[in-house]
Amino acid sequence: MDYEVIIIGAGSMGMAAGFQLANKGVKVLLVDANDPPHTEGAHHGETRLIRHAYGEGESYVPMALRAQELWGQLEKESGETLFLKTGVLNVGLPDSLFVQNVIDSAKKYSLPLEVLSAREVNQRWTGFQIPDGLIGCFENESGVLMSEKCVRAYRDLAIQRGAEIRKNTRIQSIETTNSHVTVRTNTETFRSEKLIVSAGKGTNAVLRHLDLQLPLQLVRKTFSWFHSDEHLYRTGQFPGFTFDLADGVYYGFPSVHGSGVKIGRHDGGRPILPDEALAAFGAFPEDEQDVSEFAQRMLSQKMPHKQGKTCTYTNTLDTDFIIDSLPGSEHILVACGFSGHGFKFASVIGEILSEMAAGKKTGFDLSGFSISRMGV
Repeated sequence: MDYEVIIIGAGSMGMAAGFQLANKGVKVLLVDANDPPHTEGAHHGETRLIRHAYGEGESYVPMALRAQELWGQLEKESGETLFLKTGVLNVGLPDSLFVQNVIDSAKKYSLPLEVLSAREVNQRWTGFQIPDGLIGCFENESGVLMSEKCVRAYRDLAIQRGAEIRKNTRIQSIETTNSHVTVRTNTETFRSEKLIVSAGKGTNAVLRHLDLQLPLQLVRKTFSWFHSDEHLYRTGQFPGFTFDLADGVYYGFPSVHGSGVKIGRHDGGRPILPDEALAAFGAFPEDEQDVSEFAQRMLSQKMPHKQGKTCTYTNTLDTDFIIDSLPGSEHILVACGFSGHGFKFASVIGEILSEMAAGKKTGFDLSGFSISRMGV
């Protein structure tokens, strides 16, 4: 079967790209080893934060703002509530690089941002008890994305617009020429003019068929929900949050639909092998211990642990993304290495990949996301 574009990996970025291409009338096929949305993808866990004043670097801000616009468009087209404008509070020492990046990027792009003392934070949101010396940077236009619902909305709309999806399908081989790509799976063979690889933790397994391996590190991560007082911690009353602390980087969510406060640790984690099954939550003491200790220190109410889940980060060495064509093969694109902070950008990365697949120049500076910086 012939297509204009084949996408291997139909999770966050791949499904968004599939929608964008189908929406332009491109004949597109999406292939995934699972059935997205699913528990093996970077979208797993129901919710993700979207921040605009970006602690990871101001170069991300234009993409974050465009991503927010596209999430809004997806809400309208799907009729689903996908974004909750809870605001996001970024907490850290005044001289931390993360906090300085938040403040600097807000100034550069004229983003609304309130810089608050610890006392002001605790007075505004009595669910916090952050100690003196820390400050909070509150961006009221940011909030929470319903990640699995977002992927499902893109999937449904992509199919409506003519995209085809092969789920639970394994790649057996990939052959390339200067003009097309042939992809053989465990059930069928397909050919296309362009190929997009956006396979998350399975990226190197796919790239192996192209004699390429990227220096990606897979890390087992966990996150937890806590029983919490809805009066203090419900959506609309309590913000999403990130904490850049000397002993760890944490993120969290208000209680969405009564689910309880959700907290995860962004740094650390246990390295895993590409084919290694994730150990269940609770297999290691730090799974519950780290976030429980954080909650006890930084939140004012005692909150018993409710449940925890696992996920995988696919990290680059510098934690910046890879969005590029393969060296010498402009018709093969790779999007990977989103390093635990990529989901919020899925909508705009899908748009970028669709533009690149069409041979168009994107409006964003992607030089920092090049494959060449990986030394391959």
